[in-house]
Amino acid sequence: MSSGISLALTLLFLTLIKSVPIVYAALGGVISERSGVVNIGLEGMMTAGAFSAVVFTNMTGSPIIGLLAGIFFGAFLGFILGFAATFFKVDQIVAGVGINLVALGGAAYGLVLIFNQPGASPQVNQLGSGGVPFLPQVTTGEAAFIVLAVLCAFGLNWFIYRTPWGLRIQACGENPRAVTDAGLDPLRLRLYSVIVSGALAGLGGAFLSICEVNLYSDGMTAGRGFIALAAVIFGRWTPWGATGAAVFFGFFEALQYVLQGRISWLPSDAMQALPYLAALFAIAGLVGRVRAPAADGVPY
Repeated sequence: MSSGISLALTLLFLTLIKSVPIVYAALGGVISERSGVVNIGLEGMMTAGAFSAVVFTNMTGSPIIGLLAGIFFGAFLGFILGFAATFFKVDQIVAGVGINLVALGGAAYGLVLIFNQPGASPQVNQLGSGGVPFLPQVTTGEAAFIVLAVLCAFGLNWFIYRTPWGLRIQACGENPRAVTDAGLDPLRLRLYSVIVSGALAGLGGAFLSICEVNLYSDGMTAGRGFIALAAVIFGRWTPWGATGAAVFFGFFEALQYVLQGRISWLPSDAMQALPYLAALFAIAGLVGRVRAPAADGVPY
């Protein structure tokens, strides 16, 4: 196999792997914003998922239990954000920022409290660390997460556009008064949507800590929750659009790894900024050309 084809395959598989956590968080952002709640706290929910997955894997020796813990604690932060944004009408941006700060600070403190070491946790059992036949660049765990991400995108697209509950959630994001007039409770629907959003973000965080690697380190989510928010907007608040945008940003994250050591004149810091620059330019190009759900971010 020529070096060019080998490099292209490496970039392809690395793109899929780097896209996975962004896809999950972006899908969470879609369902939350479709219901009318801006989920700025995706970064914190990913952090909670990544940290709790390592803690419970360390305690039980089972990465499956760690994965479930990551989903649970992501959903728990989703519940807190959803409850504050709906029933207490706390400013959604402020509440989301608070979620991020609490999660980041809590994980840093938890490293010292639980593992007695700052910065990073001990190594834990990795989820699906075996290789996939004929695909040496991908582990079985990563392959499973990639397949599950596609199923989640398909399932969420079907749920939002083809089921009564999905249509009601869309109505919450467009006109919650109409939902009330129909005899339903838009606040509960928004709360449930943000809980699901948190669970998906926690799943993405767990992928980072117990599948892609086998430990938690401070700042390991590295702004992926914010990139996922950009993917939601870039994808026009649709599941498949957000998934495509997440893969687009994942490509630039993969590209930085492929280019490192190959372009000597470009500083490594500039390479690491590629996915963030891609997100910035993508959003800047869409200003004034896309429309969010009418009641997105509006308390009811």
